[in-house]
Amino acid sequence: MHTLQLWLILLAFVLIVLEDVVHINKAKSTLFLGSLVWILAFVFPEGGHGAAAIQEALNENLLEIATLWLFLMAAMTFVTYLNQQGLITQIVYRLLPAAMSQRQLMLMMAVLALVFSSLADNITASLIMLSLLASLKLEKQEMLKFAALLVFAVNSGGVALITGDVTTLMIFLADKVSVVDLFLLIPAATVGVLVLLGCLLRGADEKHYEMPKFKRPLAWQDQLIGLLFLATIGSTLFLSVFYRVPPLLSFLFGLSVMFLAYQLIYRGRKERPNILEYMRDIEFDTLLFFLGVLLLVGMLKELKVLDQLPLLYQYMPTLFANYFVGLLSALVDNVPLTAAILKSGVEMDKADWLCLTYAAGVGGSLLIVGSAAGVIAMSKLSELTFISYLRFVHWMLAAYTAGYAATWLIANLLV
Repeated sequence: MHTLQLWLILLAFVLIVLEDVVHINKAKSTLFLGSLVWILAFVFPEGGHGAAAIQEALNENLLEIATLWLFLMAAMTFVTYLNQQGLITQIVYRLLPAAMSQRQLMLMMAVLALVFSSLADNITASLIMLSLLASLKLEKQEMLKFAALLVFAVNSGGVALITGDVTTLMIFLADKVSVVDLFLLIPAATVGVLVLLGCLLRGADEKHYEMPKFKRPLAWQDQLIGLLFLATIGSTLFLSVFYRVPPLLSFLFGLSVMFLAYQLIYRGRKERPNILEYMRDIEFDTLLFFLGVLLLVGMLKELKVLDQLPLLYQYMPTLFANYFVGLLSALVDNVPLTAAILKSGVEMDKADWLCLTYAAGVGGSLLIVGSAAGVIAMSKLSELTFISYLRFVHWMLAAYTAGYAATWLIANLLV
């Protein structure tokens, strides 16, 4: 039975990688197989484990899953509301001048991608930046360059804050790094993006591009919700650093304040949007995917498979092992990789955990299928394919290596 469960888990990870080939949504396949392997554990127990022991193991995994799942639900509800109201897009358009050169435009897009992916999730940041890119109507070769830059910048920006990348959140919730420690990844991530930007700007012309202007008034109600979102992020960081308040609790409180504010704003109005509709519209595929993946990784732990993962750190120095994990995340989803390392009990100091945080978050940029940002870009831009993205892989590798080296240097000097 253990062998069958391992094959089912392997099948789940293959279906994740081949999602665009087999056309089976990875959220549905992982949830199906993730719950199936646990059902099999109850029905066909092995190794002297009874139902009570299996239930205890499942409860332990469900507690970790619930913490992550509820945090994402709260954060994504904020972002979905602001995105559907057009507030984020309108802010971007207001930041753009009337015309820009290619160098200026690429620098601006990189900075915006870094900022938005830190404050919002990678999926939302990718959608915002790709929508802006599509509105520029660039030539194919220029479009590919911009797309490659955006994928790398979005993944880089997300690693420095717990609101930006799930793997960063997982490592933080495991108490391996603090919020203050994560701030050290900001300059390192910036170094990696600047290296890639320098590579892509070689031979750039001085052609100027007219910037789209789709300005419309910003409703004060939407501005208030946006300020509440920023206040929630700020208070989450503050309360976590100074009072050790769990980020989940702070974000749930911020979400409740949003609901109350919304209730007061529209009190007495016959026609008002239903705030609960925005909770229904959030990317439940993403949430269900993480649920399925963590169920699968939890079973790997119970089957003792993760006991073999520390061997990588036994045969290789930690510095190179973490670097290799980043490369591996271009082929295997970084969420199960990070979860597997956390559950394996690998011992590392804070500097090494920061290196792993950067590697797991940015390494997936090397291949278009290695990150959610890459998959979204491929689906939104017809010019971007797996093969056309490969032309940038050597520059991506150089940028990833530079960012990883900067992370190691800064972490060892300041942690």
